[in-house]
Amino acid sequence: MKVVIVHGQNHKGSTYHISVMLAEKITEKNEIREFFLPKDFSDFCCGCTKCFAKDEKLCPHYEKLRFITEAVDEADVIILDSPVYVYHCTGSMKAWLDHYGWRWLVHRPEEKMFSKQAVVISTAAGAGMRYANKDMKDSLSFWGIPKIYSLGIAVRAVLWNEVKSSVKAKIERKTSHIADRIKACGIKPRVSLKGRIFFYAMSIVNRKGGISSADSEYWKSKGWIEKNRPWKV
Repeated sequence: MKVVIVHGQNHKGSTYHISVMLAEKITEKNEIREFFLPKDFSDFCCGCTKCFAKDEKLCPHYEKLRFITEAVDEADVIILDSPVYVYHCTGSMKAWLDHYGWRWLVHRPEEKMFSKQAVVISTAAGAGMRYANKDMKDSLSFWGIPKIYSLGIAVRAVLWNEVKSSVKAKIERKTSHIADRIKACGIKPRVSLKGRIFFYAMSIVNRKGGISSADSEYWKSKGWIEKNRPWKV
C-alpha cells in the first residue's frame, strides 16, 4: 500500500512519531511519502472563488499545491496529523485543507477518493484531540473517503522523549489495531450507505444545473448524473 502523511507542523514531536509508527505498520518505508506544513505549503486561501466557479487550476496557489495533491491522489491511505492548537488543528493544516473546498462532494469530488482509507491523528498534553481530529476528518469525509479512523492521544508531555512508557505502550497497541483494520479492509473499502445517499442527492442537484456550471459539467462528464458511480456498485 502507498501511504502519504501530511503533518500539520514542521517539527518532529509526538504527533509526528505516532503517524510514522502507524505508517510503518501499514506498509514498507519506501511506500511512504511525507509533507510538512507550513514548510511544504504555506499559502492561505485568498477567497477568489475561481476554484468553485471555474477551475481549480486557476487558484493562484495551484502549482505550489500540485505536488501534495498528486501524492494524495496516488496514495491508498492518507494520514493527516496535527498537534492540538487551542482545541483545534494547526492553522497550517487548516490553511492547506481550505484549498480543497472545490473537491468536496457538493462540488467536484475526485473519484479516486472513494477507494481510499484515511487516518486523522492528534496529540495534546491535555485535551482537545476530538476537536482537532474533527477539523481534519470533516474534509476527508466530504472528499468522499469511505473509511476514516481517528486517533487522539493525551501524551501528557511536551517532548516525545518525555512521554511515559505506559502511554507509548498504549500508542503501540492503538496504532497496531488501526493498521490491522486497514490491511484487513484492503485497498477498496466499501462506501457507506450514508455516502451513497449523499452522492445520489448531489447527482440530482447537478442534473438540475448544480451549484455552478463548472460542477454540473464535471458531474455530467463523469456520467454521475446517470448511473455511473466512482465505486463498484
